[in-house]
Amino acid sequence: MLRDQHEVDEFFIGIQSLTSEMEPELAQIDTILDDEVIIQMIKSDLSKRHPRTMETGRPSTPVEVILRMLVVKRLFAFSYEKTERHVRDSLVLRRFCRVYFEDVPDDTTLMRWANQIAPETLEVLNARVTEIATELKVTRGRKLRTDGTVVESNIHYPTDSSLLNDGVRVISRTLKRAQKMLGDAVGLAKEVFRDRTRSAKRAARKIANTARQSGKAAKQSYRRLVKTAQASLRQAQQVRDAMAAQADQAGDALRETLDTFIPRIQQVIEQTQRRVFEGEKVPAEEKLVSLFKPHTSLSRKMCIFPSVI
Repeated sequence: MLRDQHEVDEFFIGIQSLTSEMEPELAQIDTILDDEVIIQMIKSDLSKRHPRTMETGRPSTPVEVILRMLVVKRLFAFSYEKTERHVRDSLVLRRFCRVYFEDVPDDTTLMRWANQIAPETLEVLNARVTEIATELKVTRGRKLRTDGTVVESNIHYPTDSSLLNDGVRVISRTLKRAQKMLGDAVGLAKEVFRDRTRSAKRAARKIANTARQSGKAAKQSYRRLVKTAQASLRQAQQVRDAMAAQADQAGDALRETLDTFIPRIQQVIEQTQRRVFEGEKVPAEEKLVSLFKPHTSLSRKMCIFPSVI
């Protein structure tokens, strides 16, 4: 049994001598991913998973391990499950991913962390990698090839009624949490915290049932659903304003949730009014098809979003 870290290191070095060296491609990527700027960019996104991710809770998966495993996934076109398996079974990939003899993060953990990395971060990351690669003369930088691969987005079938229903549900859930935190201190009426989830769900179900029977009946249900969503937005704005004086992290998290979803729900209401009530054919590029994955766009056969690491 190995007794200390020194013995672990010596044992690992001995094992390495029996295995093949890193492929040149991996070796070059390995050098690039050691850049502290890249690490801090990814760390900034991952730290937003929970309000106190950086302060409390058990030790998390190291940022460099997450980043490198995602690179392996993209480089070899693995699924999350295959990425876990190949890294676990390969000494070379264990070394590249900085896992060594520790437990390899499972596929569900890797997927959750990957979803935390924002598209904007990936754009900056790609620019930074290109800059470093040019400095290291890995590439001359005269031409840039981008990956246009798209993958299916993990969302439910996008209809305006389901998106409005989602929006009311998110707002109602957030207001319920805000009510517990604010109490009676801010003087808001109970009506401001009203949960409209059941009303929205009932209207959305009626739209689904009447859509094939009568366009007029569906429009009436859509009007009720839009009014419900608009009422939820008014409530959300009042609570958002009342929470402006809250200076704790829990209040910041709730305000951030409202600031994120209020404009998205407003966009869904607008596209619903244009399509259902004004009879306009809304262009695909102007549609929001997911409240939770707003970068999702439409193709003829599937809902897709730009490929990530």
